[in-house]
Amino acid sequence: MNELTQVQYALDTFYFLICGALVMWMAAGFSMLEAGLVRAKNTTEILTKNVALYSISCTMYLICGYAIMYDGGLFLTGITEIGDGYYSPSSDFFFQVVFVATAMSIISGAVAERMKLWAFLVFAVVMTGVIYPLEGSWTWGGQAVFGMYTLGDLGFSDFAGSGIVHMAGASAALAGVLLLGARKGKYGKNGEINAIPGSNLPLATLGTFILWMGWFGFNGGSVLKVADAESANAVALVFLNTNAAAAGGSIAALILARLWFKKADLTMALNGALAGLVAITAEPSTPTPLLATLFGALGGLVVVFSIVTLDKMKIDDPVGAISVHGVVGLLGLLLVPFTNDGATFSGQIIGALTIFVWVFVASLVVWGILKAVMGIRVTEEEEYEGVDIAECGMDAYPEFTGSK
Repeated sequence: MNELTQVQYALDTFYFLICGALVMWMAAGFSMLEAGLVRAKNTTEILTKNVALYSISCTMYLICGYAIMYDGGLFLTGITEIGDGYYSPSSDFFFQVVFVATAMSIISGAVAERMKLWAFLVFAVVMTGVIYPLEGSWTWGGQAVFGMYTLGDLGFSDFAGSGIVHMAGASAALAGVLLLGARKGKYGKNGEINAIPGSNLPLATLGTFILWMGWFGFNGGSVLKVADAESANAVALVFLNTNAAAAGGSIAALILARLWFKKADLTMALNGALAGLVAITAEPSTPTPLLATLFGALGGLVVVFSIVTLDKMKIDDPVGAISVHGVVGLLGLLLVPFTNDGATFSGQIIGALTIFVWVFVASLVVWGILKAVMGIRVTEEEEYEGVDIAECGMDAYPEFTGSK
C-alpha cells in the first residue's frame, strides 16, 4: 500500500468501527424501549434478555454465523488484519455482528411478559447462528437460494436491511407470538381489546432516541467507506435522509393518532419515528431529503394501522415490533425501485417472500420444538406475579413493592 492508500484504509476502518459502535448502542435503545413498554413486574427479565441475546449473538456469529453468511471458513481461523478491500476484515465482522444482534432484539419485545427466559435464549442460539446467517447469505452474501436463484440477479436491493435485518427479526417474532399466545387479560371473552400500559414512558422515549441516534451508524456505515469525496457525500446524504425519515414518521403517526383516537398518543409517535427509520433503511442513499421525509411519513401512517389491525387479529405484541419492523420493513423494500433503478418490484417482492418464508417457517419449527421439549410459556401464576421474580429472582423497582 502507498501512503495515501494506507491513510484511506485507516480512515475507512475507523469509520466502520465507529458506525458499528453506534449500532451496538442500539442494544441499549431496545433495552430501554422494551423496559418502558412492559409492566414494572417484567422489567428485570426484559433487560436480562437484552443483555444475554446481545452476548449470544456475538458469540454464535463469531463461531459459525459469519462463515455461513459469507461462505468462508471459521472466522476464528481465517482472519487477516490487512484485507484487500477498503477496511480491516475485523471491522467488517464487528459491523456485521451488531446487525445480527439488532435482528434478535426485535424478537425480544414481541414475546415479552409471558415467554420463558431460557426458551428465548435457546432460540437466540439458533436464530443468530443459523437462521439469520443463511438468509443473509442469499442477500448480502450473494449466494443462490438453496442453489436455485440469486436475489441480486432478480433485481433485489436492500441497502442497510429493511428486509434482511428488520423484516427477518419480525418474521421470527411473529412465529413465536403465534405459538405463544396473548398475555392473560389482553383480550376479553366478548372480543374486547384491553390496553396494558407500559410502566415507564420516559424510559421508552429515551430508548427511541437512542435507537434514532444508533441508526445513523446502521445506515451510514452501510455506505462502507468515507475516505474519498464521493463516499463522504454519500454518507452525508444517508445521515440526512435517515434523520428526515424518522422525523416524518413521528409527525405522521402523531397526527393520525390525534385524528383517529382524539389524543396525541406518545407510543404511536415513538413507533412512528422507528417506522420511518425502518422504511428508509432499504434505500437511504438515492431519495431526496423531501422524498425521504415522505417515505418516513408513509411508514408512520402504516405502522399505526398495522398495530391496530394486529390487535384486532388478537396478535399480542406489547411493543409493536412486528408492525414496526415487519410490516414497515416490507414497505421499505417496496419503496426502493421508486428511486433506485437497479432494483425491480418483482425482485423486491421475491426477495421479501424469500426472507419471510425462510425465517418464519424455520422459526416456527424451532419454536415448536422448544414448546414440545421445554415449554415456551411461563405458568399463569408466574405471569400474574411477574416474570421478574419467576425467572430472575429480583424486582426492577423493589422500593415500590410491599415489604415481606
